Amino acid sequence: MKNILIACFLGFALISCNSENKAEVDLMVFNAEVYTVDENFNTAEAFVIKDGKFVEVGNADELQEKYNSAEKLDAGGKSVFPGFIDGHAHFYGLGLQQQRVDLSGTKSFEEVVQRIVDFQNKRDVPFITGRGWDQNDWERKEFPNKDTLDELFPDTPIALTRIDGHALLANQAALDKAGITTETSFNGGDIEQKNGKLTGIIVDNPMQLIAEAQPEPSTKERVNALLDAQRLSFKYGLTTVVDAGIDKEIIQLMDSLHKDESLKIRLYAMISNTKENLDHYLDKDPIKTERLHVRSVKFYGDGALGSRGAALKEEYSDRAGHFGALLSPVEDFKATAERVANSRFQLNTHAIGDSANYMVLETYDKLLANDEDRRWRVEHAQVIDEEDLKYFSKNIIPSVQPTHATSDMYWAEDRLGDKRIQGAYAYKKLLDQAGIIALGTDFPVEEVSPFLTFYAAVARQDTNNFPQEGFMKEQALSREETLKGMTIWAAYANFEEEEKGSIEAGKFADFIILDKDIMKVEQSEIPGIKVLETYVNGEQVY
Repeated sequence: MKNILIACFLGFALISCNSENKAEVDLMVFNAEVYTVDENFNTAEAFVIKDGKFVEVGNADELQEKYNSAEKLDAGGKSVFPGFIDGHAHFYGLGLQQQRVDLSGTKSFEEVVQRIVDFQNKRDVPFITGRGWDQNDWERKEFPNKDTLDELFPDTPIALTRIDGHALLANQAALDKAGITTETSFNGGDIEQKNGKLTGIIVDNPMQLIAEAQPEPSTKERVNALLDAQRLSFKYGLTTVVDAGIDKEIIQLMDSLHKDESLKIRLYAMISNTKENLDHYLDKDPIKTERLHVRSVKFYGDGALGSRGAALKEEYSDRAGHFGALLSPVEDFKATAERVANSRFQLNTHAIGDSANYMVLETYDKLLANDEDRRWRVEHAQVIDEEDLKYFSKNIIPSVQPTHATSDMYWAEDRLGDKRIQGAYAYKKLLDQAGIIALGTDFPVEEVSPFLTFYAAVARQDTNNFPQEGFMKEQALSREETLKGMTIWAAYANFEEEEKGSIEAGKFADFIILDKDIMKVEQSEIPGIKVLETYVNGEQVY
């Protein structure tokens, strides 16, 4: 009996000793298929987290020998990935869209009108705004006009933005409120007229006149917009979002919501190219907290291909004599680029057409010739002349949105012709040249789901598996390349690869658990994958 008691005592002492020698951590995740996205693209089965960061990644048994964890999470054999990074989106814009008429997916102008009527019957707002219509999805693939809206809403201003954000339809009440007439002057874009009368279609720069006529959102509406956008982002496994062009007031609101912890998502903010914004930020150091990073300027080079605003070297194949337009004079862009080059900020320029891309790339190349780590970005890089591919590198980064290819593929060749289309949506060529590519959604232009981004990049098909062989399938990315573009390469494009983008010791514990393994499931199943859980700093946020 005495020997048994001694043995028990020694056993308990040994357990106690071992426990005391273990390091304390906050969370251990095990029984998982962990895609670390580290340098060797290793997989693991477990990791531990302390104070919001990954401590160690590896074998579950070994980690349990080394660590005492306050909490343990059995992943049930599911796949775990670094939190997705949306490399180009409109976070605040997505939130605002939740308070407006949603016109996405409409198949006719009649359906657009019905949604407006239904919305106004429910909300009764003094100025109706909405977004998401696309005339290319309608049987009659032409811009609508304002006549029906004038009849139904003679006294209520209406402004309906096209899905790409580069054209809108306004009724007469909105035009009157904005002071727009057939004599209104403008640069860059169009105020469409037919037979000497306004049609209500406004493209690119003059849209600002309508924006200025709209009532400003209240502080409560702005806060709700940011929180709504966060909710949708976490649902889809996005833990960092790049907001491509916002003003300092919204950036300051983001910062205040981060501080009171109601906003937990990480945001990389591109400041909109206005004199007020540039004067406020460029003479200072970039802003960097754990959740907010402000170190880039967003410049709009041209418009969009869908509204024929993209600036092309040769005329549009489906509109003789029309070349699109730059949204600012070349000298203004170059002056802004030089000012940014003399600061610590990054320049990220929207460029769709091959003419706009050439202007941007040549300017970047000259200004960055002796500065190898500025990581300036070309946002969209959509139509590239073959001879201009040479400019891309890890210092001049292509930032693209794969769902643009599958949204535009039905009509893009009509706009560009069979030769020029070969340099459009050429993601594999861009990756081969640059060695890196950042991927995003451009929501709310496209849907929020990064699984549609992944699917479009890999399959080059829509969700009906069209076209069967894939749209320009030679430009598809592999699954590994696509995952990197949504994690570590997107982090690199934000100067954040040392703190996020992979599951590695020392990095922020941002990760997601999926219901299916996106690296292994049948290609057709990718769009339907669901996020089971989303974590930021090791905290479950969805």
